[in-house]
Amino acid sequence: MALSGKKLERTAKFTRYFISIILCIFLILLSDKIVGDLDGAATLPMPENFENKSVLSTSDKQLKNENLALDNLNLKIATTEKTMATAKDNYINEKQSFDNWVQTRKTLGSPENDQEVISRAKKIDEYYKIEQDWRTRLNSLQEQIKQVEKRKQIIQNKIDKEKEIAYKQYDEAIKWYELNVFLIRLVFVVPLLALGIFFFVRRRQNKFWALYFGFTLFSLYAFFFGLVPYLPSYGGYVRYSVGVILSAISGYYTIKYIGKFIERKQAELKISTQERAKNVQTAMAEKALENHICPSCGKDFIPKKWELTTKETGTEQTKNTVSFYAESFCRYCGLELFKNCENCGKRVFAHIPFCSSCGCKTTKNN
Repeated sequence: MALSGKKLERTAKFTRYFISIILCIFLILLSDKIVGDLDGAATLPMPENFENKSVLSTSDKQLKNENLALDNLNLKIATTEKTMATAKDNYINEKQSFDNWVQTRKTLGSPENDQEVISRAKKIDEYYKIEQDWRTRLNSLQEQIKQVEKRKQIIQNKIDKEKEIAYKQYDEAIKWYELNVFLIRLVFVVPLLALGIFFFVRRRQNKFWALYFGFTLFSLYAFFFGLVPYLPSYGGYVRYSVGVILSAISGYYTIKYIGKFIERKQAELKISTQERAKNVQTAMAEKALENHICPSCGKDFIPKKWELTTKETGTEQTKNTVSFYAESFCRYCGLELFKNCENCGKRVFAHIPFCSSCGCKTTKNN
């Protein structure tokens, strides 16, 4: 089954856009590989590249030695606490035994001058002295741990300071790296963008426009998305400045184009309706008829007519109705819009090449 003219035109338009999008996708994939390889031209800095190896190595060794000393002290403290607990238990047991023994001796007689009492009391004092010696040793070990902890803190502060200095240098290096990558990408992308703009401006009427359009889409993607990951910020000044420049340029050319379009339309309206009718193309005429606008000035050629009718049903009532009718001439620019077919006499749009009633070729305004 043969395609109609409109279906064929829509199919051709869809095919052209499909080709443009497919070409754009493969160009984007190819450019991502190329840009990824280009990024390798700049060396990515690492944090350890900016660390003072000798200072950090010495500090790490000192820190390990202090940790080893701390472990030894903790082990000694554990042993001392265990020994001290044993000595304390011995003292408590001996004192309790002595108290019981003394109580028994008091019952039997006076123990004050008994040598055995004195001897056992001295033994209790010896147990107590042993416990106190271990307690003193424990306090000494705890004081040594405090000193080790202080030395560890000093060493750790030194390490943190060195790493902070290294991180600041690394942060500056990352900024320069991103700027280098951005400039490398910019050198690659700007010619593509310029070529895409050239194709869009100069190749729009070319029969291979679909290919040029696909490349133009790719160049826009490369510029607005390919540069974003490494676009320097500097507090937003660069981004906002780029936005202002692009807005100003696009606004300037848009206003300039609109001004030229208005001037061209005003100049066309000064030409006779016969000359303007000759310049109306078939595609433009079909679109104008479909949207019921004048192909010359672009105004709606269907006016609204309000009609007032009255009906009497005991009381007078008023009803407003609207009717639509296409005039033969545009009421804004005077261009002939509708006329009668010279063959069948049916009223047809003056700028369509064939009559929809008899199929005969119509003639433009003379």
